[in-house]
Amino acid sequence: MRTKLTLGLLVLSALASHNLCAQEIPQQNLDSVVITSSRIDLPFKENSRTVSVITSEDIATSASTNVADLLQEVAGIDIRRRGTGGMQSDLYIRGGGFDQTLLLVDGMKMEDAQTGHHTMNMAIPLETIERIEIIKGPAARVFGQNAFTGAINIVTKKNAENINSAGFRVGSYRQQNAQVTLGHDFNKSSHIAHASVNTSDGYRYNTDYNNQNYFLKSSFNKEHVPINLLAVYQQRKFGANGFYASPSATDQYEETETSLIGISSVYKTQNLTLKPRIYWRRNQDLYLYLRYNPSYYRNLHISNKIAAEVNASYTSSWGTTGFGVDLGQTYLSSNNLGDRERFMVNGFIEHLFKLFDGKMDITPGIAMTYFSDFKFHAFPGIDVGYRLNDKVKVYGNIGYTYRIPTYTDLYYSDPTSLGNENLDPEEAIAEELGVTYSGSRFRVTAALFNRYSKKLIDYVKENEDDLWQATNIRNVNTFGVELNGNYPFKFMGYPQNLTAGYTFIEDDVKDLNLNYSRYSINSLKHQATFTLRTQFLKNVSQTLVYKYAERTAGETYNVVDASVNMAIGSLDLSLIANNIFNANYYETNLVPMPKGNVLLGATYHF
Repeated sequence: MRTKLTLGLLVLSALASHNLCAQEIPQQNLDSVVITSSRIDLPFKENSRTVSVITSEDIATSASTNVADLLQEVAGIDIRRRGTGGMQSDLYIRGGGFDQTLLLVDGMKMEDAQTGHHTMNMAIPLETIERIEIIKGPAARVFGQNAFTGAINIVTKKNAENINSAGFRVGSYRQQNAQVTLGHDFNKSSHIAHASVNTSDGYRYNTDYNNQNYFLKSSFNKEHVPINLLAVYQQRKFGANGFYASPSATDQYEETETSLIGISSVYKTQNLTLKPRIYWRRNQDLYLYLRYNPSYYRNLHISNKIAAEVNASYTSSWGTTGFGVDLGQTYLSSNNLGDRERFMVNGFIEHLFKLFDGKMDITPGIAMTYFSDFKFHAFPGIDVGYRLNDKVKVYGNIGYTYRIPTYTDLYYSDPTSLGNENLDPEEAIAEELGVTYSGSRFRVTAALFNRYSKKLIDYVKENEDDLWQATNIRNVNTFGVELNGNYPFKFMGYPQNLTAGYTFIEDDVKDLNLNYSRYSINSLKHQATFTLRTQFLKNVSQTLVYKYAERTAGETYNVVDASVNMAIGSLDLSLIANNIFNANYYETNLVPMPKGNVLLGATYHF
C-alpha cells in the first residue's frame, strides 16, 4: 500500500499541487479565514494539506470547557485524558505518539525537551481563543522536529471589543469554575486580560485538582508596525491516582507551572511580509509517588526554552516564496535527568508555484535543523494540489519527518527503568492523497495517508527481572483513511449544522525479536465523531456530540456529550453534560474515565 500511495503522489505531482483544507468543524465562512500556521499564509480554501479549523463559534457552542475535551470532537485526533478538567492529557494525531505532535500558541512552539507529557500544559483557556488550526500529516518541513505526525496552532483573540465577561460554573464532583475576561481597544493599542480558577474534589479517590490560569495580550502601535505582547501563566495541582506507573499507584501527585512570554510583530510591503518573534517558555513539574510522603520518591524538573525567529514570504511573478530561520536555547534542571542544555537552529525555504490559471499549485520545500547534541537533519517535502472545478480539488503531499529523543528518553532512571543516552532520532516518510468537495450546501473531504516509521523508541528487556531499557527498536507502517463532512442547513428558519468524521488506522508493527516490550501500539483503529448543533428558539441553542472509538487492543466505547445555551439579554446560561449514558471506558494507562457528570454555568457580558 505504501508503494501505491507513493506512485499516486508522483502521478498527482505531474498534474497538480498544493495544500488542502479538510473542514471538520466549520460554522462561519471559513473560506475567508487565513491559515497562519503555515509559513506562507493561505486562505483556508487554497490549502493543499489536511487542515481543520475550530472557530470561535464552535468553541462558544461546544459541550467542552477546555482544549483537551474540544479536540476530541475532531476525527484523526486522539486525546488520551487522565481525569477531568483537562488536568493531564496526551495529544496524538493519526496514530503517532504524544512526543510526535507539536502544539503552538500564536505560532510559538510549545514543545518540552523533558517530555511530551507536558505538551498540553499550555492549552490555554477557551475564553481567550479565536480559533484552533489543525494540520495533519508530516509538518517537519514547516515547523521542524516534533511535528512528526502533525501540528496544532492555537490562535488567541485579538479583538478586544465586546469581550468583557464574568462567569461561574458549578457541577458534579464539586466542580467550581470562575473566570473573568476584560478587554479594551484604544486608538493605538488594545489589551485583553483573563483570569480563571477551576477546582474539583475529584471523581474518585485522589483525583482532586486546582487549576489557575492568567492571560494577557496587548497590541501596541496598531496603525503602523504592530508590536504584540503575549503573557500566559498556568498552574495545575492534582491528585494522580493511577495516572502513571501502574493502576495500583493510587497516591501519586503532580504539580505543574507553565508560563509563556512572547513578543511578535508583522511588517508588510507590497511584496514582502516579515514576522519576527521572540519568546520564553518555562515549565516546572513536581511529581510525588506518594502524595503525603514526598521523601519516598520525588522528581522535580524545570525546563526553559528561549527562542527567536523570523519568518518571511515574498510574492513575485514566479509565485510566493516562504523562508526563515529560528534559533532556540533549551535548559533543563532536574534531580533525576541532571542539568542539560541544547542549542537549536532551524532554517527553511519553500516556494508556491501556481500553474494553469491557478488551478494547479505545487509547493516544494526543505527545512534544515541543527541540534548541538544531534547535529544536522534535513526535511524535504512537497505538496501538490489541482482544482478540477470550483467545487472539487485533489491534493497530495509527501515528506520526511523525524523526532529527536526527549531528555526522559535519554536520561530517565527509576527502580524499574533506564534511559539510553545513545538513542538515535526517530524517522519517518509520510504520504497523503486526498480530495475535497466544497459545495454551496456542504463540504466533504476524503484522504488516504501512510507513514513508514523506523527507529521508534520503546522500553524493552530480554528477561523478566531485567530493567526496562529505552531502545530504538520499533519499525511501524501506519496506513489510514480519513473522511470528514460538514452540512449546514436551516430548519424553522434557524441555522443548524452537522459535522461528521471517521478515521481508520492500521498499524503494521514489525517484529521486535524481544521477549518484553513496555509500549504497545494502541491507536484508534476506528474513530467516528458526530457533532450536531441545533437551534429551534431565538435565544436557545443545543449541541450533541457522539464519539465512537475502537482501539487496536480491542476495547471499544461510545460517549455522548450534550450542551444547552440560553441567552437572556447580557446573561448567558449553559448546561453541559458529559458521558450522559454512563459509558465505562478508559483512554490511557487503565485510568477509568468518569461516568455522567454535569456543569451549570452563567456568564454575564458587560
